[in-house]
Amino acid sequence: MHVVIMGCGRVGAALAQNLEQQGHTVAVIDQDPTAFRRLGSGFGGRRVTGVGFDQDTLREAGIEDAGAFAAVSSGDNSNIIAARVAREMFAIENVAARIYDPRRAEVYQRLGIPTVATVRWTADQMMRRLLPSGAEPLWRDPSGGVQLAEVHTSPAWIGHRISRLQEETGVRVAFLTRLGEAVLPTSQTVLQEGDLVHVMMRTDEIAKVEAACAQGPEEGGHA
Repeated sequence: MHVVIMGCGRVGAALAQNLEQQGHTVAVIDQDPTAFRRLGSGFGGRRVTGVGFDQDTLREAGIEDAGAFAAVSSGDNSNIIAARVAREMFAIENVAARIYDPRRAEVYQRLGIPTVATVRWTADQMMRRLLPSGAEPLWRDPSGGVQLAEVHTSPAWIGHRISRLQEETGVRVAFLTRLGEAVLPTSQTVLQEGDLVHVMMRTDEIAKVEAACAQGPEEGGHA
């Protein structure tokens, strides 16, 4: 998959290197050409000098062939504008934005753009937003048999109770990230748009769980 990253600071460079190591093609955009030094001589992706929310710059970075876009520059406003351009103008499904002001998280989430707050930022967290089914687990027990991971859920689950998701997929929902805050759900909690779902599941059932979550609830059931 091709991934476009806006911002080549410490976090953008780490994200680009991690994605390339996983076999993805990467293009990094930054207004300062000297910032690309952080990528190192071994980086094989594109380096594009320009503004990350400019459509021509995005096209030069290969946005039209991209499967994901990450806005990780030093400015909240630039990040949200770029993320919206990627989502609304180029129909990129997997879009994530880095934020400095957690109070803005609710606004971002209502726009349908997952966010990662700077204070808790890691390259791995951002990768889970961009590649939800391919990221490393958040936690794994010593035997390796059970793990905690974020799963991508179909929009068809919105409006249905956590209890139904658990029953049909065989997982235990550990917590949700809702409007930038962690939420411990009850069986009566209903999934809302923008929720990020973190589940406990058996390692040998990952493929089965991901398929069930991506498919949506079975027809004829109760919400």
